[in-house]
Amino acid sequence: MVTTPGIHHVTAIGGDPDRNAAFYVGTLGLRLVKRTVNHDDTDTYHLYYGDGVGTPGTNVTFFPWTDAGRQGEFGAGQTEVTAFSIPTDSVDYWAGRLESRGVEYERGTRFGEAVIRFEDPDGIGLELVAHDGERPGEPWADGPVPAEHGIRGFHGVTLAVADAGPTAEVLAGIGFERVGSEAGRTRFDTGADRIGTVVDLVETDLPRGRTGVGTVHHVAFELADEDAQRAMRDRLSEFGMDATEVIDRTYFRAIYAREPGGVLFEFSTPEPGFAVDEPVDSLGEALVLPAWLEDQREEIEAALPAFDYASGPESGTPPADD
Repeated sequence: MVTTPGIHHVTAIGGDPDRNAAFYVGTLGLRLVKRTVNHDDTDTYHLYYGDGVGTPGTNVTFFPWTDAGRQGEFGAGQTEVTAFSIPTDSVDYWAGRLESRGVEYERGTRFGEAVIRFEDPDGIGLELVAHDGERPGEPWADGPVPAEHGIRGFHGVTLAVADAGPTAEVLAGIGFERVGSEAGRTRFDTGADRIGTVVDLVETDLPRGRTGVGTVHHVAFELADEDAQRAMRDRLSEFGMDATEVIDRTYFRAIYAREPGGVLFEFSTPEPGFAVDEPVDSLGEALVLPAWLEDQREEIEAALPAFDYASGPESGTPPADD
């Protein structure tokens, strides 16, 4: 049976792209590893942030919507929190860093691990979880956060649904095992020796959420290759989920399906990676387009909003998070 080892990436909808980059690079210390466009809406950027090379399991990505009228509304069928893993001795460092940059936060403990909870400038729920164990990846040597304290990648996501039962069945069917419950949440873990193996389920009485600025668009899980994706399509059909065909996203191949609770799932390959169209040393510095859009570059660039954020070593001193 095909299963996933864990999270590949999380994609959300942000607002102003410069403010978005200033927060995820300047405050959280992630690297802007790719600036491209939404393949399905080329008037919108698609920005990827991750470790030094964009290792799967480290990337949070954004569609920045600059139309202020397109605000999202959190509710059932959405990702409530995206959690990153930090070293267990870095909690005080991160509390001080967030405070120094004017980010309000709360500290607590969950499943025996220290947690710092806060929001990004658009209201997306985030957590830093102090987590033991190896977190593979390549830290960004030129980033603003010392490597010994840097975010290692994802810890997991919290999904909010009206009824956890059907979603729990899907998670069990794709490789997650129920490992515990605490304070109204049920934890699932693939148990894989890698980044981003945790999904927490919580139930909510809120109505179905509305996609827009300040909400997560989808959660992507990793699969080895296109053969695994086709096998996963068959597996998902057993849960009544109608998955797409395999879609070429340049840096990975993807299929999409909405689980019974309403959360959009993606299943993505680790290859070919972000260095397929630009050198590792200059990742994220220029707008890159897939080959099939390159002849539209002039038109696409003219339609995109202003985005002046620098992504090289100089981004360690970003513009203010205002």
